Amino acid sequence: MTRWHDRSLSPAERADALLAEMTLEEKVAQLGSAWPGNHEISGNVAPMQDVFARGEVPFDQARANGIGHLTRPFGTAPVSAAEGVAQVTALQSDIVSETRLGIPAIVHEECLTGFTTLGATVYPTALAWAATFDPDLVERMAAVIGEDLRTVGVHQGLSPVLDVVRDYRWGRTEETLGEDPYLVGMLGTAYVRGLEKTGIIATLKHFAGYSASRAARNHAPVSIGPRELRDVILPPFEMAVRDGGARSVMNSYTDLDGVPAAASKALLTGILRDEWDFDGVVVSDYWAVSFLKSMHRVAASAGEAGALALAAGIDVELPDTLCYSKELTELVRSGEVPEELVDRSARRLLRQKAELGLLDADWAPRAAPVDLDSPGNRALAREIAEKSVVLLANDGTLPLSAGKIAVVGPCADDPRVFLGCYSYPNHVLPRHPEFGLGVSVPSLTEALRLELPTAEISLHEGCPILDEDRSGIASAAAAAEAADVCVAVVGDRAGMFGSGTSGEGCDAPDLSLPGVQDELLDALLATGIPVVVVVVSGRPYALGRHAGRAAALVQAFLPGEEGGCAIAGILSGRTVPSGKLPVQIPRTPGGSPGTYLAPPLGRDSEGISNLDPTPLFPFGHGLSYTTFAYSDLRLSAPEIPTDGALSISVTVRNTGERAADEIVQLYLNDVQAQVTRPVQQLAGFARVPLEPGRAARITFALHADRTSFTGLDLRRIVEPGTIEVLIGPSASDLPCTGSFELTGPIREAGHDRVLDTPVSIVPLE
Repeated sequence: MTRWHDRSLSPAERADALLAEMTLEEKVAQLGSAWPGNHEISGNVAPMQDVFARGEVPFDQARANGIGHLTRPFGTAPVSAAEGVAQVTALQSDIVSETRLGIPAIVHEECLTGFTTLGATVYPTALAWAATFDPDLVERMAAVIGEDLRTVGVHQGLSPVLDVVRDYRWGRTEETLGEDPYLVGMLGTAYVRGLEKTGIIATLKHFAGYSASRAARNHAPVSIGPRELRDVILPPFEMAVRDGGARSVMNSYTDLDGVPAAASKALLTGILRDEWDFDGVVVSDYWAVSFLKSMHRVAASAGEAGALALAAGIDVELPDTLCYSKELTELVRSGEVPEELVDRSARRLLRQKAELGLLDADWAPRAAPVDLDSPGNRALAREIAEKSVVLLANDGTLPLSAGKIAVVGPCADDPRVFLGCYSYPNHVLPRHPEFGLGVSVPSLTEALRLELPTAEISLHEGCPILDEDRSGIASAAAAAEAADVCVAVVGDRAGMFGSGTSGEGCDAPDLSLPGVQDELLDALLATGIPVVVVVVSGRPYALGRHAGRAAALVQAFLPGEEGGCAIAGILSGRTVPSGKLPVQIPRTPGGSPGTYLAPPLGRDSEGISNLDPTPLFPFGHGLSYTTFAYSDLRLSAPEIPTDGALSISVTVRNTGERAADEIVQLYLNDVQAQVTRPVQQLAGFARVPLEPGRAARITFALHADRTSFTGLDLRRIVEPGTIEVLIGPSASDLPCTGSFELTGPIREAGHDRVLDTPVSIVPLE
C-alpha cells in the first residue's frame, strides 16, 4: 500500500505523501476541472457560456494527467438520478483506470434552491429562507439537500450565497439572504452547518463585494470603501468560515476598487487565510480566471491569467481548465511562476480529497439512486414556504371566505413563478419542454381551488409578466367587478441573463413591477372591489402606488414548488402568516434603492432633499392574524466594560385568538462614534411560538464585541459610549427601548471576537 493510501495518516500527511510522487503536470492537472458534455449545455447556465463552451475537449485529453473537479454531471442536461449515478461512476472509473496515479475527482453541483437536477425538490429561494428568520429550519433544509447530494456521489455544493443586498435592482437579489449582514451571516452559517454535517463541502459565494456593483448591474465594478467592505460585506463570510466550518470559498466576478477579486491576494489570501485562518479550497467562479484576460484586461494570455489567480489564492479553476493548463505549466518550468504556488494549491485540494475518502484504495463510489423529491422533502419545502410568506397589510379582508373570487394576474396560474433562477425547471428545462417542470408545482389558482372548494373561482391573466400587452386589462377588471373579492397575483418569472425578470443577469432599471403590471393593478383597484395583492417576486418592488387602495398586500419571495399551497393556506387562514421582511419594500420605484442600514444622512432629511427614502414597509416588518404585546424590557447592567457582556430581556405575549409565531428583533444604535454608524442595526432575533394568551421571556446575551465597527484607522474596535437598545416586531416598530454604557478604553476586536447573540426563550405561566 502506498503511503498516501494509508488511512492511519492524517489527510494533510496523505496529501503531502501524494504530492511528493506527482510530476508538475500531474500537480497542475489537480488544479483544473472538466465539464463532460459541455457542448450539451441546456439553458443559460453560466455567463458567456457560448464563448467558452463552444467545443468540448475530449474527456480523455482533459483527464490525461488527472483532474481536480468534475463539473455538474447531474445539472448540465436532463438525466434521471439513476442515469446520473451511472455517468458519475463511469467518469470516475475512467479517471482512476486511465491515469498513472488514479485519483478520483471531486464532483460539484449547484444547490441554492435544492439539488439543481431533474426531478429534485425545488425549495424556496434564499430570500425566502431569510424571511423565515429561522436558522434551525435552514440548517434542516441544507442537511436534507446534502444527503440527496451525497447519496448520488456528489461531494461539493456551490452554495450558499452570502452577498449582502445593497441595491434591490440587482438581479441576484433573489439568491441572497437579504440586506442585513447579521441575518445573512446567521442563516448562511446555518446552511453551511447543515450541508457540511452530511459530508458535503459547502462553497461560500461570492467573495467579495459582488452585490455592491454600480447601478446594480451584474458584473459591474464595485467602488465601496474599506469600511463598508469590512462592516457590511465581509462579516457573513467570516461567520460561515469560523462558526460554520465552510471548506470552500468561491471568488466574486467583480473588480473591487480596480482589482479583480480573482486576482486579489489581499482578499483571497490576506483576509481569508491570514486573518481568518481559512484552510479550505478556493474555487473560481465559472470562467472567472479567463475573465482576467477577456474582461478585466489585467492579463495578456491564458497562462498569465492563471498565474495571477494562482498567486492570489485561487486553488481550482472551474468549470473547465482553460488557464491552469499547459501555458501555466510552462511558466512554472521557466521559473516565472514559483512551483511552490502550485504545490500550495494542490496540497489543499488533495487534503480535501483525503477527507472525502477519494484517496482511499477502496475509493469506489457508493452512489445509489434516490427519490430526489420525496414526500419528506416536499413537506419541508412547504414548511419553509409557509414561514416565509409576509403579510404586509390587511384591512380585515384576509383570511378569505368562500364566495365569488376573481383570481387575476400573470402570476396567478403559472407555476414557474414560484421557482428561482437556479432551480432546474428555470435553469435548464426551458430548452427541454418534453420534461415539463420535472416536479409537481401547483399554481396558486390550482392551490386556491383545493383550499377553498366551495368558492366560485374565475381566472384572468390580465397582462403578461413583461410584455407591454394591455389587451386583457379591461376584461380582467370587469371580472373583478363582478366578484366579491379579487386576488391579484403579480411579480416575476426568474431566469438567467435576460431570460427572466429576476435572476442572474436580470437586473432592473427601476423598482416598478415588470411590464404593465402596475397598470393592471390600477385598473383592478379602481373597481372598488376589495383587492388582495399577492406579489411573487425575487426582489422587493415599489408598492406605494397601490398600498393605500389594496385591501391586503402579501409578499412571497419565490417560495418554491410548494409555494402555491403555502400562499393559498395563508389566504384562506389555514396558516397564520409569520414571515418578516429581510429587505425593505420601497415606496417609489426610482426613489432610493438603499437599505435600512443607513447612517443619519441616509435617512429622511426633512426638507434638505426633496427625496424621502423612507420605505413603504420597513426591514423586519410582517403582520399576523393575531396580535402581540411587548413589555418589561430589562438590562442586566447599566454599564459594561468594552470587553464585557450583559443580558437584555423582554416579555412578548400573544394577545389575539390564534396560535402563531412572532419574530422578536433586537436592534442597537451607537449614539455617537468616531465614524458615522447606521441609525439602527439588527443585533439579535428569535422566532417565538405562542398560543393565544400565552407569553414568553426572551433573553439576548449581548457581548460588547457585537457593537464593534471599523474605526478611523481601519482597525475593528469596541468604543466606549452610549448604546441604545431597541426591541420590537420590525425596524420601525420598536416599543421597548433602553440603553447602556460601554466604559473603559477603546479595544481592538479581532477574528476571535464574539460574532453572534445567543438567545433563550422561557415560556411564562
